Amino acid sequence: QVQLVESGGGLVQSGGSLRLSCVASGNIFSSDVMGWYRQAAGNQRELVAQIDSGDSPYYPYYDSSLEGRFTISRDNAKNTVSLQMYSLKPEDTAMYYCNVWRRLSGGTNVNYWGQGTQVTVSS
Repeated sequence: QVQLVESGGGLVQSGGSLRLSCVASGNIFSSDVMGWYRQAAGNQRELVAQIDSGDSPYYPYYDSSLEGRFTISRDNAKNTVSLQMYSLKPEDTAMYYCNVWRRLSGGTNVNYWGQGTQVTVSS
């Protein structure tokens, strides 16, 4: 089992910055993909960014709407994943969730989720 605990959310003015952090406990494998999702009120949860621990050309991945404002990083030794957010906009307001995606045998996979941390950007 994997437990994820997020921190770093809060209230910030438009144009400001925040850094979200997520600590994973339990066994984290190098093949796990770690990432951040967000869910605004009334909307579906959406992928923000993902990162692996290898040299895959597919990672890090960022949602194209972010316009380069966010940076994801991972510390495999500490089992942490962070999301540095710059130039925040009111539309970035959402609950942000840490995620671990794990590929299982037989072609299946499992997702682990944190409880979320609220980010509110005021205009």
